Amino acid sequence: MSPQHHRNDAAGDENANGGPLAGLRVVELATVIMGPYAAAQLGDLGADVIKIEAPGGDPTRHFEPRRHEGMAGATLNLNRNKRSVRLDLKTPAGRDALLALLGTADAFITNVRPQALQRLGLRYEDVAPVNPGLVYANAQGFRSDSPQGDNAAYDDILQAASGLVSLNEQVSGGAYYVPTLLADKVCGLVIVQSVLAALRHRDRTGAGQHVEVPMADTMIAFNLVEHLAGASLDPVQEPGYGYTRVLSKERKACPTADGWMCVLPYNDRNWRDFFTHAGRPDLAADPRFTTMPQRVAHADELYAYVREVTPKFTNAQWQDFCDRVSIPAHPVHSLQEAAESSYAQEGGLLQTVEHPSEGAYRYIAPPVRYSRTPGRLWRHCPHVGEHTEEVLTEVGFDPALLTTTPESSPVG
Repeated sequence: MSPQHHRNDAAGDENANGGPLAGLRVVELATVIMGPYAAAQLGDLGADVIKIEAPGGDPTRHFEPRRHEGMAGATLNLNRNKRSVRLDLKTPAGRDALLALLGTADAFITNVRPQALQRLGLRYEDVAPVNPGLVYANAQGFRSDSPQGDNAAYDDILQAASGLVSLNEQVSGGAYYVPTLLADKVCGLVIVQSVLAALRHRDRTGAGQHVEVPMADTMIAFNLVEHLAGASLDPVQEPGYGYTRVLSKERKACPTADGWMCVLPYNDRNWRDFFTHAGRPDLAADPRFTTMPQRVAHADELYAYVREVTPKFTNAQWQDFCDRVSIPAHPVHSLQEAAESSYAQEGGLLQTVEHPSEGAYRYIAPPVRYSRTPGRLWRHCPHVGEHTEEVLTEVGFDPALLTTTPESSPVG
C-alpha cells in the first residue's frame, strides 16, 4: 500500500474523526502497556482520549529505540489518538485540574495502585460526586480487597500467578514466560470491553459505576477456558486440569524439506487425507487415531508421527496439498515475515505515516473492519503535556494555577 500521511488538524474536534465512539471523552491515568493500550483502542474508535502524564512522562516514552527524548517507537503507537496533559497530582492544583477533567469525562482508566489512589484522593468514592455518570475503570495486578491488592505486578508476575508459566514448564521442561506481554494486552482488551459495557448501562440508566479489572483473576479465567477440562466436573474427572492435546510435548511446528510449517489436520477426514498423502495409510486406520477422543488421548504419538512424515515435502507442496483438501496449514513466520507478508501489507495492517516532529514511522492500524465507522489514526502521539493548556481551558480550569516539579510522579 502507498504510505498514508496524517496530520493533527483534527485535534480538539471530537467529531472530526468519524469513529463509532466520537463524542466520548476518556481520561487515562495509566503507564507502560496495559492501560495505555486499552485507551489507544478507544481512541482508534474515535473517543477523545486525554492522557494524564507526570512531568517526566510515561516510562514507555524513554524506551529504545527513539529519535528524540520522550518519543520512543513504542510510545508512538501506544499513545496515538490521544491528547497529553501534564499534571503533578501531588499538588492541590494538579488534583483539582484532574477532577475538573473528570467532571467532563465519560470514562476514566487507571492502573495506579489502590493505596496510591487513596493517598491522592482519587478513589472512586472521591471522584463519583464530581461526576455520578462516570465509568471509573481501574486495573491492577490483584483484586483490591485481597491481601495482594496493593502488590506491584507486571506481565511476568501475572504469567506466573495465573498458571501460564507452569503450562510452559509442563510442556517444555523450562519455566518460560510467553515471549509477548500477553497479560498486559489481554487485560487491556478486557478493560475496553468492560468500559464499553458500563457505558452502555450508563446510557440506559444515567448511572456511572466502578469497574475493577484484576489482572490475576482475568488471566486465571483466560487460561481456564480450555484447561479447566476434567476439573470442570465435580468430582474431578481425569485428566483433571489441562487440555491434553494442547499440552502434548510433541505439539510443535513441523519440519519440512525446506523450512517449518504448522500442519493441523483436525477432523476425521483431514487425518485420513493427511496420512494417505504422507504415504502412511495404515495410520489412518489405526484405532488410536480414528476418532477425536482417541486422537486427544494419544496426542503425543500422533504428533510425533506427523513430525516424522512432514519432511517429505516442501512448505509450498504442503500448503498446496492442504489448501486442496481443506486442512488448516501455514508456514512458520518470524515477526518480520508476519508483519511484512503480502497478507498484512494488502490489509494495510502496517502503514508508514509522518509524525510532525518524529518523521516517518510505522503505525499499527486497527485490525477490526467496520463497514461504516472504521477505526483509524486521526491524531499522532503527542509530546508530554502538549495539550495541557488547550484541554484545561476547555473544561474551565486556569492552566496558570498549575505548579509542577520534574521529579513528581502521578502514582506517589
